[in-house]
Amino acid sequence: MMPKNEIIKQESKYMMPTYARYPVALVSGTGVWATDSDGKTYMDLGSGIGVNSLGYCDEGWVKAVSGQAATLQHASNYYYQPVQTALAEALCKCAGMNQVFFTNSGAEANEAAIKLARKYSCDKYGENRNEIVTLANSFHGRTLTTLSATGQPDMHQHFFPFTGGFAFAEGNNFADVLEKVNEKTCGIFLELIQGEGGVLPMSCEFIKQVVALCEERDLLLMIDEVQTGVGRTGTFYCYEQYGIRPDIVTSAKGLGGGLPIGACLCGEKLSGVLSAGMHGSTYGGNPVACAGALEVVKRVGEENFLNIVAAKGMYIKNRLEEMENVAEVRGKGLMIGITLKTGSAKEAAKMCLEKGLLVLTAKENVRLLPPLTITYEELDEALNTIETVFQALAAGKEQEA
Repeated sequence: MMPKNEIIKQESKYMMPTYARYPVALVSGTGVWATDSDGKTYMDLGSGIGVNSLGYCDEGWVKAVSGQAATLQHASNYYYQPVQTALAEALCKCAGMNQVFFTNSGAEANEAAIKLARKYSCDKYGENRNEIVTLANSFHGRTLTTLSATGQPDMHQHFFPFTGGFAFAEGNNFADVLEKVNEKTCGIFLELIQGEGGVLPMSCEFIKQVVALCEERDLLLMIDEVQTGVGRTGTFYCYEQYGIRPDIVTSAKGLGGGLPIGACLCGEKLSGVLSAGMHGSTYGGNPVACAGALEVVKRVGEENFLNIVAAKGMYIKNRLEEMENVAEVRGKGLMIGITLKTGSAKEAAKMCLEKGLLVLTAKENVRLLPPLTITYEELDEALNTIETVFQALAAGKEQEA
């Protein structure tokens, strides 16, 4: 095994420095546990930013993926693939949607959603009805168009010109949404919980108002479930908890269980809007990725599995809310954001790392996205470490004062 310092030198020499990495080189994993090149083990409460939904190297997932890799690793989308069509059926049934287009990432799924919305509106109302309202503080991806749809001004730098056709409204402020909608608007695109924006949920009342507006004006309701989807919040998709049915929903991250796959799903109204040649992807719906995703969907789509995820989420929130240095706990299921009274999220993440616990940050919050399969015993161990770190941060600030 190459020593960690050599791995870091290799990365520095040959890779573009686009990531602010922690000084850890992960080489293997099982369940919630990851091992680095020095042999140190870590409990991972980030699961690859919500990707490893079944944890590292889940036995059933590995069997599905390796079996498919040994059978057919890739085929052109000019031909039918049974594992791809099986996943399409399973995913549409779990989501209550009619059709799906497979991509390789969440950003690509959101690109497909934008094209689908604009095509539907162009067909029905003409080419000038093409604008989409998104929310301030949102995050929809890093391609030029999805970055343009992202409601964070500090990200709208350096890469000019950005794609036009987007307006930004304040989340949980229906009056502002109403002000941003005009005769050119074709859809409203939002996250029900803004993950990268700080784990900020939208209120049920706000979403109901947006849904009513979409129905009144024939605007497409577009929900980005790249981070919240596939069991992460305790239902298969988060929109189920709001009692709504979007026209378009996008999915990725946890869908593949560790392999790159995304999905843009639509309801009956948009079935057939994109015809042959209007969109495509060389790798989209790759059979190996589909095999992994099919295993995830079959397991996560079970009602009992989802109920357990929701219960674990409540357990974590209750424990966190009892901790002295916690100001607020937000989120649903196993998507949790923590605001500290004293100390920064980055300090907390660094201290957790030193104690063998991997956590994420989002804005000024500590963010937890553990594998959906994490056990209560593992949760207790992780929460004890988190409490120790939070107490140390509070004590350190008190000493400085």
